[in-house]
Amino acid sequence: MDHRPQAWGRPRDDVYGPYDHSNLPADGANQHTQSPIVTGTSVIAVKFKDGVVIAADNLASYGSLARFTNVKRLLPFSTTSVVGFGGDVSDMQYLTRHLSDLQIQESYSSPGVPRLSAQNLHCYLSKLLYARRNKFDPLWNQVLVAGFDDDDAPFLASADLRGTTFTAPSLATGFGSMLAQPILRKHVPDEASTKELTKEDAIKAIKECLKVLYYRDARSLDVYSIAVVTKDGIDLKEDEKIEQQSWAFADRIKGYGTQTV
Repeated sequence: MDHRPQAWGRPRDDVYGPYDHSNLPADGANQHTQSPIVTGTSVIAVKFKDGVVIAADNLASYGSLARFTNVKRLLPFSTTSVVGFGGDVSDMQYLTRHLSDLQIQESYSSPGVPRLSAQNLHCYLSKLLYARRNKFDPLWNQVLVAGFDDDDAPFLASADLRGTTFTAPSLATGFGSMLAQPILRKHVPDEASTKELTKEDAIKAIKECLKVLYYRDARSLDVYSIAVVTKDGIDLKEDEKIEQQSWAFADRIKGYGTQTV
C-alpha cells in the first residue's frame, strides 16, 4: 500500500491501473487554503487614555499539537501601528511579507510625508481580506490593528477572513473573545472609560487575561509578545513570561467536580 500523502484518496495503480493525469491543468491543480492546519490562537488588545496595549502568545499549533513555540504574531508597521494575527500561520506570513513591501513602498514614494495611520492600515487590510474572500481563496486570519487614527486618537479595530470589520474599546480573537473579553470589559465597558484607564492598569489587565488564557485554552502558551503603542512610538517586548503561574492546585483534585484529596 502506498502511504505517501500525495497518494491519499486515489485509486491503487496495481488494481485500477495508472492514474490518468490528462484532465489536470498543465501547471498543476489550483491549491487554496480551505482548512488551516498550523494556527495561532488569541490576540487581545485594549485602549487606554494614551494609546493601545496589544498582546499575543508565541505558540503555533499543528492541529492539537503545540508544535511551534517561537512564532511572533505581532507585527509593527512603521512606527505608527501594530498588527496582531490570529488564525492560519501561512496566511499570516503572506500578509507579513505583503505589509513589509507596502511599508517599503510608502517610505520611498512619499519621504517626509506622514505614513499610513492605523485607521488607514486597517481599512487597507479589510479591503484585501474582502477581495480574497470574493475569489473564494480567503486568508484565514482575524487581525487586530492597534495605533492611532487620523485625529491622533487611540484606534483599535479588527478584520476577519470575510472582510468584516469591528471596533471597540477592547477586542480579542479566538478563545480570547470568550475568556478575555469579559475581563477587559470590566476595565473599559465603553469608549468613555478608556479616558480614565492608565497605561499601567491596561498592561496589568492584559497580563491577567493572558494568564487566564494559559490556564483555560489548550492552544495557548505561557510565553508571549506584548506591545504598547503611544504617540512616542511602539514599545514591543517579545518572549515575555507569564508571572506567578502555578499548577500546584492540581494535586488536590480528585476525579471530576470539586472533590479534593
